[in-house]
Amino acid sequence: MKRVLQLGAGMSAGPMPRYLLEQPDIGVTIADKVVGSAQKLAGGHDRAKGIGLDVEDEAALDKLVAGADLVVSLLPYTYHVKVANLCLKYRKPFVTASYASDAMRALDAQAKAAGVIFLNEIGLDPGIDHMSAMKIIHDVQKAGGTVASFMSYCGGLPAPEANDNPLGYKFSWSPKGVVMAGRNDARYLKDGKEVFIPGPDLFGNRWPLKVADGFEFEAYANRNSLPYIETYGLKGVRTMLRGTLRNPGWCATLKAIADLGVLKDDAVKPGIAALTPAGWLRSFVPGSGGLRVDTATRLNLQPGDPILERFAWLGLFEEKPIGLEQGSNLDILAKQMLDRMAYKPVERDMIVLHHEFIAEKPQASSPKPQAERIYSTLIAFGEPNGDSSMARTVSLPAAIAVRMILQGELKLTGVQIPVLPEIYEPVLAELARLGIECKERKVPVV
Repeated sequence: MKRVLQLGAGMSAGPMPRYLLEQPDIGVTIADKVVGSAQKLAGGHDRAKGIGLDVEDEAALDKLVAGADLVVSLLPYTYHVKVANLCLKYRKPFVTASYASDAMRALDAQAKAAGVIFLNEIGLDPGIDHMSAMKIIHDVQKAGGTVASFMSYCGGLPAPEANDNPLGYKFSWSPKGVVMAGRNDARYLKDGKEVFIPGPDLFGNRWPLKVADGFEFEAYANRNSLPYIETYGLKGVRTMLRGTLRNPGWCATLKAIADLGVLKDDAVKPGIAALTPAGWLRSFVPGSGGLRVDTATRLNLQPGDPILERFAWLGLFEEKPIGLEQGSNLDILAKQMLDRMAYKPVERDMIVLHHEFIAEKPQASSPKPQAERIYSTLIAFGEPNGDSSMARTVSLPAAIAVRMILQGELKLTGVQIPVLPEIYEPVLAELARLGIECKERKVPVV
C-alpha cells in the first residue's frame, strides 16, 4: 500500500483524502496543528489516520516525510520549500496547489537528480485555470493558429441564493489570504502595451464583466500576468491578463479600506483584548467629530455613501471589543469580516472560471487572418451541508495528480506546473467525471 502524507486539514482539504481513499492501494496520514481537524478528515477510515503536527517541529516533520511514499502540502505556501527539501532528502514526490516560488523552482535540478516530481499549482487558481487554458492554446496551435489575446478570470463567490450581504462575498478559504491579495501590484499586457497597477490602486482599476448564464461581476487584475506569456507559449500575444472576479460592492469597499492605510501594516499588535473596531478605525482616521463623519471626510465621501454603509455592516463603528488578544491590522479586518461573512452549513458557494481568447489563423484568400473568439467557462457550486466548491476545485486536481504519480501514470520529474498534456489531459478528464468541467464555445470575429 502507498502511504500519502497530507499536510494541512484546513477549509479546502476535505475532498482530498476521500478521493484518495477510494483507491484500494492508497492510505492517507493527515497532519495538522489542530489534531481534531485531522482526525475529522480521516473519518475513522481503516486506511486513514489524523495526527497533530507542529510544522516547526523539524524532527517530527522529518520522521513523517521519511515514512511516506508521497507528500502533499495544503499548508500556507511559506512552508512548501521547507517540506520540499525534506522530500529531496528522502526522494519523495511532492505536490502542492500553491504558486511555485522562485525558491521552489530553484530545486528543479535537484528534484530531477533525485528522480522525483515536485508538482505545484495543481489546484483551482492556479491549477484548473492553467490546464483548461493550455488545452485550448494547444488546440489552436495544432490547427495552425496563434493566440492574439487571452484574458482569464476566476472568483470564488456565494451562490446567488447565498449572496445576501452588501459586500457580495463570503469566505471559503483563508480570510487573511483574501485580504492580503489586495496588497499585490498587478502587471498585464493590453493591446501590446504593458500596464502596471500599484497595490494601493488595485481595487480602483476594476471593470464590469458579463459571463455565461447571465452573471455580471466586477473584474480586476491578478498579480503579474506577464510571465504567463512564456509559461503558456504565447509569443507574440497582444493582450495577456489574469484577473479576479467579485460581485459589485467588494472592490469599492476594499479600495476605501486600502485608502485608509489598513492594508499597509502587518505588524502584530500585542495586548489588544480591549480594543474596539471603532478605536482601531480611529487610528486611521484623524478628526474630533463623529467617527463616521470623519471617515467620510477622510475618504472624500458623503456620510450616507454605500461604502460607509458597508463599513457599518462590518461593525467598524462599534464600541464592543474585537475579541483578539493580539493581531495585525489584517488579522483585525479579517476577523471583522469572518464574523459576518462565513458560510452557513446549508449555503452553497460558487466557483466561476472564465477564459476569453482571440485566436487567429492565416487564410490564403486574404492578408487579414481569420479570427474567432473562444470562451471557456466553469461554473461549479458547492454542496449544502457538504463540500464547498472551493474545496473541491482546489483539492481534487491535486488529489488526482497524487493518484497518478503513485500509480505510475505520471512519470515526469523536477519542478513542474500543469501545463503539459501528460498532466492536464488526464486530470481534466477525471475532473469532468467528477462533475467539474469547462464549457467551451466559439464565435467568429467579423
